[in-house]
Amino acid sequence: MRYRVILKILGILLMIFSITMLPALLVSYIYEDGAHKAFMAGFAITLLTGFFLWLPVYRVREDLRTRDGFLITVLFWTVLGLFGAVPLMLADYPHLRIVDAVFESVSGLTTTGATVMTGIDWLPNSILFYRQQLQWLGGMGIIVLAVAILPMLGIGGMQLYRAETPGPVKDSKLTPRITETAKALWYIYLSLTVLCALGYWLAGMTVFDAIAHSFSTVAIGGFSTHDASIGHFNSPVIESIAIFFMLVSGVNFGLHFFAWRQRSIGHYFQDPEFRFYLTLLGGTALVTFMVLALTQTYAVNEALRRSVFMVVSIATTTGFSTADFANWPVMLPFLLFVTAFAGGCAASTGGGMKVIRILLILKQGYREIQRLVHPSAIISVKVGNRPISDRVLEAVWGFFSVYLLVFVLMLIALLGTGLDQVTAWSAVGATLNNLGPGLGDVAVHFGDLNDTAKWILCFAMLLGRLEVFTLLVLFTPIFWRR
Repeated sequence: MRYRVILKILGILLMIFSITMLPALLVSYIYEDGAHKAFMAGFAITLLTGFFLWLPVYRVREDLRTRDGFLITVLFWTVLGLFGAVPLMLADYPHLRIVDAVFESVSGLTTTGATVMTGIDWLPNSILFYRQQLQWLGGMGIIVLAVAILPMLGIGGMQLYRAETPGPVKDSKLTPRITETAKALWYIYLSLTVLCALGYWLAGMTVFDAIAHSFSTVAIGGFSTHDASIGHFNSPVIESIAIFFMLVSGVNFGLHFFAWRQRSIGHYFQDPEFRFYLTLLGGTALVTFMVLALTQTYAVNEALRRSVFMVVSIATTTGFSTADFANWPVMLPFLLFVTAFAGGCAASTGGGMKVIRILLILKQGYREIQRLVHPSAIISVKVGNRPISDRVLEAVWGFFSVYLLVFVLMLIALLGTGLDQVTAWSAVGATLNNLGPGLGDVAVHFGDLNDTAKWILCFAMLLGRLEVFTLLVLFTPIFWRR
């Protein structure tokens, strides 16, 4: 393990992260909200810590190995979560305790969107902006951003990108050079953010709200500048814009890259994962609409509007709300919540297990049924016209098994802290899938949970963001052997 180069990278990335507190500082001065001292202190603490980590080892020049990549990825997300909490602890309002500040920071960076705060409408504008910005930075993974910068510092970054990028096929590259890939993804990400902000502004949001909500929409985060979330605006146009950009951000960014390069959208509908993604969302929205209409929960037009928005928001793991879906009739709360386990497509900003994995599990299940009828037949699992290797299928089943095991263990741990079954089950699901809102006592916020439960859920958010294995591999003895 190259600990010196890991310290060097961590120091550099902390110094870079300190710069991200300056926009919130500027917002504080513009709105004169009195929170500027918290961001000045946060900037100084983060910058100096990064500098003193970097200084003793700044001459070190070594290439990263795969193990180093895993360790630096996990360390960086953990450390960022801690340092991102500093302004939230130091600000006069909300002046959070350390567990609440870390929970809020980790929730932002992992794009979970679970919050421990209430009275969000009354928070200083700079704090509101900072929360939204945390989600935007976490959306595509700050590690991907770092990959575009590290080569300039003489450090190879392939292992970091492999460790961070979501999805079952880790080594697929959009362009020959990893730096160019990271830049391409971020240009697309930035373009979507700008277009989303413009859409919100033209639909009637203030400039501040438009920028803030574009950050959390494209990041599939779900933080809002209002307690009522998108429902605060009560605007079908704003909700339609949000639906479009949530859908787009839940799609594999590789498809966006090829759309940008080829100036064509035909390949979207040739992609099996994309088609399954739309089918899943469309089918769930249809069932939800029918139940809301038949139970007369809303008028027909209102049922259509609420059902489509909430299904897209929950299924993509964004977490915006225009209605309290936890109190919807019959099976709807459970149905919507379960769709978040599929989440977004691979290589998107969405959470969950990823649509491609669910598709592969279903296809392999169908193959086993075929084998019962034709025991001697050689039947391959295909996605589109491409056969999938057994190695990939084994990895998907391995991920699925570990995901469920982790879920059960964390559920038991939360039950052990005194939570009821619905709250515990949905809290683990909401954090492990990077969704945000849950059911029961966490339907609105997580502030009433005990401290132990909050620390467990912080770990769950990191597990979900790093796709479980990236974090769990550090707990295996074989990882630390020479």
